[in-house]
Amino acid sequence: MNSECLPKHVAIIMDGNGRWAQKHSLQIAKGHQAGVETLRDIIRESSDLGINTLSLYAFSTENWRRSPMEVAALMSLLLRYFESEIDELDEKNVRIRILGDKQGLPDLQRAAVISAEERTRNNTGLNLCIALNYGGRQEIVRAARSLAEQVRDGRLKADEIDDDVFSRELYTAGLPDVDLLIRTSGEQRLSGFLLWQCAYAEFEFPATLWPDFTLDHYHEALELYQKRDRRFGGRKT
Repeated sequence: MNSECLPKHVAIIMDGNGRWAQKHSLQIAKGHQAGVETLRDIIRESSDLGINTLSLYAFSTENWRRSPMEVAALMSLLLRYFESEIDELDEKNVRIRILGDKQGLPDLQRAAVISAEERTRNNTGLNLCIALNYGGRQEIVRAARSLAEQVRDGRLKADEIDDDVFSRELYTAGLPDVDLLIRTSGEQRLSGFLLWQCAYAEFEFPATLWPDFTLDHYHEALELYQKRDRRFGGRKT
């Protein structure tokens, strides 16, 4: 793997926790717990490799439709994760950014993620973006509404709106677009994750369930990315 040609922004849809639990005759909550162990390794490796941004799809706006028991387990796991990991993340100079509607989270979880963002705000290492209560369409609508209000109030002219101006209204403002998106478990869809930011992303869909996704699998995805011919709509001569 060429360390000089790594993607600046890796996005991961961590899929397969439930199927992993079923495969091992365990409750779904145990699958999510196992997934956290994988998550810990991937974050550390991304930081050590010098990747600029790692975005993780943790909980979508649609995930509230899951059973109350599973939602409660996920929210509890989220709280424990920040309590147990924040010290190491801060020590490794990781900056945490939450993508999504924080106000829609339960009180304890909202306080935990806001605290994590504030504590790591000045860190200059890996940007760790965690999508919570996130929907890609909702993000775009939110950005469009903000721009419409600015035009209405005379703070912006309609003909001044371009890709850069629009991007500054997204949760990922100031971060590079996604270079590589990985979705584990073999599913091959975005599920609304970073729709704008993935416009020219390279996709990898390993069949491995997320709790079984090792650093070797991660390195393989990075190596496959490095073999891609990225033309961004143009044509090489």
